[in-house]
Amino acid sequence: MNLTNKNILITGGSLGIGKETAKLLIQKGANVIVTGRSEIRLIEAKEYSNAEYIVFDISKTDEIKNKAKKCIELFNGKVDVLINNAGIGVSSKIEDVEFSDFKKVFDVNVFGLSLLTKEIVLIMKSQKSGTIINIGSSASKKGYIGGSVYAASKFAVRALTQCWQTELRSFNIRVCQINPSEVTTAFNNPDRKERTDIKNKLSPREIAHSIASTLEMENKGFITELNIWATNPFDNITT
Repeated sequence: MNLTNKNILITGGSLGIGKETAKLLIQKGANVIVTGRSEIRLIEAKEYSNAEYIVFDISKTDEIKNKAKKCIELFNGKVDVLINNAGIGVSSKIEDVEFSDFKKVFDVNVFGLSLLTKEIVLIMKSQKSGTIINIGSSASKKGYIGGSVYAASKFAVRALTQCWQTELRSFNIRVCQINPSEVTTAFNNPDRKERTDIKNKLSPREIAHSIASTLEMENKGFITELNIWATNPFDNITT
């Protein structure tokens, strides 16, 4: 896909992977709208990437239909790409987990993602074209200690991705999942402060480039799933 003048919607676009992806795709000529909960951070992201923005808390599922409609209107009724990047996590061993933990995480990572995709797919079906990228995690493939809530949500996203691939191929809609291992973002930081780059860890820029490369593949084919690991993420790396 040539990204010039393509209309791309990115959730969770005020920080990290979403912000870097917006910047890169705009550099490649795309029209980008990002969403997020904090208008302050979205304004900062716009200054960084030049992306337009909509304040949009995807966990408020009763607002998704109207917010999606607003995004579609800003794109003059055409959406070429949806990047489902918004996500949160909770780390808790099974004996400590609460229902509220599952509800908080699934409202964003699964329910909000699905209901927004539902609205955008209606447009993509009418166009008979589109690409959806779900940002998963290495936790979509393998559980870990303390990961009951977060990994369960990302396993669910992987199942959704596979279902949508089957449902939507005949409409020329490509659905891909990208699974990064640890990335230096604000993820799980209580104050949502972005972490500085660590030379042996993945950065948001690497994931942004993988997203762009996935999108730029010719439309007659698509990458179903992409797993991205840091080469040597361990703390004892030698210099």
